Amino acid sequence: MFRFRRLALAALIPAAALSFGLTAAPAQTPSPAPAASASPSSTSPSPAPSASPAPAASASPAPAPAPSPAASASPSPSPAAPPPAAAATPAPVQTADPFGQETTLEPRKVVMVKGTANWDSAFDTLIDAFKALNTLLDKQGIKHAGNSMIVYTSTDDTGFTFLAEIPVDQDPKNLSKDMSIGKSPEGKALKFVHRGSYDNMDNTYEAITNHLDDKKLEAKDTFVEEYLTDPLKTAEDKLVINVFVPLK
Repeated sequence: MFRFRRLALAALIPAAALSFGLTAAPAQTPSPAPAASASPSSTSPSPAPSASPAPAASASPAPAPAPSPAASASPSPSPAAPPPAAAATPAPVQTADPFGQETTLEPRKVVMVKGTANWDSAFDTLIDAFKALNTLLDKQGIKHAGNSMIVYTSTDDTGFTFLAEIPVDQDPKNLSKDMSIGKSPEGKALKFVHRGSYDNMDNTYEAITNHLDDKKLEAKDTFVEEYLTDPLKTAEDKLVINVFVPLK
């Protein structure tokens, strides 16, 4: 059965920001020292009338109080606030693979080989067909003009018939009896994408069938698979395949 994955949504709880007030203790200014009082010294008058009386001693001035360190110190400037963090660049949104995208298939010249396969060994049979076509083209120095394709012409419970096709720009020679030159399918179609092994394509085709039923669309008796990854060099679980469903 086709499996659906549910995405769990996690709630983001912002942390509460706490601000702390810092209260500066007032500096205490020491009391100024009391002024020292000088006792004036008095002298007895000289009995001699010609003697001048000694001048009175002047009082010593009180020393000035020492300035308080807290009062004299210049207030230190507040530390500079750190620059605001740069806004993070949002990650690009990944576009989902097309699912039921309307498109038009353009006919292309292809070299093809016809084959029959049963479901148990389907992928191995398709690989052998691609190998035969690649051997033919490599011997004649003909390069691919597009991605390899499989066109399903009929299916039943035991297997299917197919055409393995490779686009070319020139006609190869010395074709075997089951090979020919022709054109790929054309016309309006819906495009789907499969990622993964060939064995898991049952899920993709089940989803395609459900989509056609929901949209009340009628497909032709043909399905086209375009291999975006080379099936001869790519691990089977890493395949990327466009599935085209021609519409009536």
